[in-house]
Amino acid sequence: MTINFYRWNETDDATKQRIMRRAQANIDDAIKAVGPIIQDVKRRGDDALRDYAKKFDGAHITNIKATEEEFDRAEAALDDDLKAAIQHCAKNVQTFHEEQMRRAEKDAHWMIEIEAGVMAGEQINPIDSVGLYVPRGKGAFPSAMYMLAIPAKIAGVPNIAITTPPTPDGSADDASLYTARLCGIDTVYKVGGAQAIAALAYGTQTITPVKKTLGPGSPYVAAAKRYLSDIIDPGMPAGPSESIILCDETADPHNTCLDVLNEAEHGKDSAALLITHDEKLATYVRDNLPKIIADLPQPHQDICTHVMSDYGAIILTESLDQSVALSNAYAAEHLHLKVKDADKIAAQIKHAGEILIGELTPSSLGNYGIGVNHVLPTGGWAHTYSCTSVWDFLKRTSISRVDRQGFDALKHSVTTLTDYENFPAHGDVLRKRNL
Repeated sequence: MTINFYRWNETDDATKQRIMRRAQANIDDAIKAVGPIIQDVKRRGDDALRDYAKKFDGAHITNIKATEEEFDRAEAALDDDLKAAIQHCAKNVQTFHEEQMRRAEKDAHWMIEIEAGVMAGEQINPIDSVGLYVPRGKGAFPSAMYMLAIPAKIAGVPNIAITTPPTPDGSADDASLYTARLCGIDTVYKVGGAQAIAALAYGTQTITPVKKTLGPGSPYVAAAKRYLSDIIDPGMPAGPSESIILCDETADPHNTCLDVLNEAEHGKDSAALLITHDEKLATYVRDNLPKIIADLPQPHQDICTHVMSDYGAIILTESLDQSVALSNAYAAEHLHLKVKDADKIAAQIKHAGEILIGELTPSSLGNYGIGVNHVLPTGGWAHTYSCTSVWDFLKRTSISRVDRQGFDALKHSVTTLTDYENFPAHGDVLRKRNL
């Protein structure tokens, strides 16, 4: 089994670039493939969605939208322990995002006096409609359902639709349907892949188009969002999973092996990095990771094996400062920080979707139940995008009011600028105004 092991200062530029680029290259290639699918959905609507469900999901779909009976059947079929687990974790997510909304509502409408007679401020409103993409892939992800649906509901979005790939029998996953209902959403479309994003953008006979889409997905989903970015707000880039485990000599070596594999098992296009300046830890993980991977069931064993020889790696740096600098340059979706003086070092991490601090805060806790959102920017977009929150479902509108005193105070300065920029109508609206 090959485990990528790099001494960063001795690594060639091409390898460094590939590590930093990770699965974005897959998304670039996928754009060529999704174009015809998107245009077909635009042209044929529901018929195209049914055909692609059969082609890509092996599913025969009659009703694209999940019915009330399907929700009831899913709830009845689901194990009580799983329902309790969903309720527990979803409640924590709700508590966290309700606090976000409480803070947003404090400033839902504000104005200040800029100068005498000149008032300016903002008001906050929810987005009219959003489409939430809940992937399936190698399994079902009710956690993604509540991570997306709860902040959308708390933000007050009036029209929320879910798209999620169908199971082979043409239904939606039971746990996902149960979770959607738990979150107060009854519009669930059994559609996945690039075709789901196209349907949300253009609409079909069954699916009403929305203003924004949000949610993680395969490179094809990410490519479709990029392709349709002039039609629909594609939301935060959330593609294949990625993580950094940033350690010093205080990290538990065995736990670190487990932590590396947490995000690696999502798929062969995942990226999982251990970054440390402690050679003893790096060597331990390199030597012991194959045994831990071998204990995993299939297909996760093959997935993790592939990841650790592809976009995954153990990276040995010269110092903790270099590890922090590399982590900031990479801007990972998930960053697990296991170092002494962790709070001090966490303040130096400027670019990450989330920071999990300490040996007892592994990524899976954040993925499911701490309350923070697990839908996070990937592909380096944590440099500019934030973690998913109620703010993804809200928008700010600037608002202003000027009285006669303010008008007179501003008139000369503004007309001077309109004249300089050669906008005569801009100037005339002030000079020739009936007062």
